[in-house]
Amino acid sequence: MAIKIRRLDNSSADFNAHLGAVLAFDASADAAIEHAVAGILADVKLRGDAAVLEYTQRFDRLNVASPGGMAALEIAPAELQAALDGLTLERRSALQTASERVRAYHLRQKQEIGSDGFSYAEPDGTVLGQKVTPLDRVGIYVPGGKAAYPSSVLMNAIPAKVAGVQEIIMVVPTPDGVKNPLVLAAAAIAGVDRVFTIGGAQAVAALAFGTASIPQVDKIVGPGNAYVAAAKRRVFGTVGIDMIAGPSEILILCDGSTDPDWIAMDLFSQAEHDELAQSILLCPDAAYLDRVEASINKLLGQMPRKDVIATALTNRGALIKVGDMVEACEIANRIAPEHLEISTDHPQQWADLVRHAGALFLGRFSSEALGDYCAGPNHVLPTSRTARFSSPLGVYDFQKRSSIISVSESGAQTLGRIAIELAYGEGLQAHARSAEYRLR
Repeated sequence: MAIKIRRLDNSSADFNAHLGAVLAFDASADAAIEHAVAGILADVKLRGDAAVLEYTQRFDRLNVASPGGMAALEIAPAELQAALDGLTLERRSALQTASERVRAYHLRQKQEIGSDGFSYAEPDGTVLGQKVTPLDRVGIYVPGGKAAYPSSVLMNAIPAKVAGVQEIIMVVPTPDGVKNPLVLAAAAIAGVDRVFTIGGAQAVAALAFGTASIPQVDKIVGPGNAYVAAAKRRVFGTVGIDMIAGPSEILILCDGSTDPDWIAMDLFSQAEHDELAQSILLCPDAAYLDRVEASINKLLGQMPRKDVIATALTNRGALIKVGDMVEACEIANRIAPEHLEISTDHPQQWADLVRHAGALFLGRFSSEALGDYCAGPNHVLPTSRTARFSSPLGVYDFQKRSSIISVSESGAQTLGRIAIELAYGEGLQAHARSAEYRLR
């Protein structure tokens, strides 16, 4: 099986136009999906559990009788533990080690950002500060069916627990009643409090609005299909959301010194997610790009998901010749990728030039796959160039900040006169009088 992957050269006059075409992704919502999701959200908000049951029976083919059917859709903690106990020793050890590394990283993150806020006193006795508190309840959406991602459970639940979230509600669709033991085991390890076997827009609606059986959450995190993304977009404001994620991306900066088979497989690692995934390689050595392309065609036939990989690489992949590694870093900042591998002998010097990336993988042994599963930093990352202004999921996403203002009598004399002047200037007399009452 041979494919032709797009080749670009940074020195060509039309490079920017061609790169723009590679990066282009139409994230506009499908009108039919938006219409269907709007109806589901409104129905769940109105009818609660009854609507959730009907949609679960229709879409996941779970024939749970109502009333009382929702109870059958909640997985008891004992079943989560049984799933964990039923894993092979090797798989349980891998899951446990991954969870420990993710937890250790996010504990360090919590310490760095400060868990208690700050305060300081001014000479007149006024105290100003900031109080940091965790969210009360968070909902985690975990894909089910053909896609089962225990790593998503760890990456979404563990930072929430580290942040101090009191209760984590997980929803995971189980079409035809098929449950993934590794997903349930991950929920047990991560400390998820309650699990419901529901999915789709109806699960997002249940978490956002609450039902008789499912409590309303403060924030919804986790990936899903187009219906889930559309639902999250619509309920934002009623609850918080992590992000609206686009297709997975990898950008590799390579100086030509890494085994081309390694680079080809790293490109595959994102292309196998789905046909819209993006895999791009930047290198100053044209001959090396030829070798990587040869590796791609040599290895592609060995991949179980070769058709998906081929489509992604053909439609949204690229091998780009650059003048040097400095130019590669400049283009990387324009692309602002979800995952950025710097596969060189001295990667830090190039990392110092990178401003926009969801996660940086430094050195040829730092494959993106390690970050997906067990390195420790979160794998929930900004896509579609949103790394220009957003960050990986972290402890900070599950905490909020309250300002603290404790004005002394002396401070009210100074601050009051400033506020009075500005309030009258804005025409807000009650504001001004409120401050005036406190003047001596």
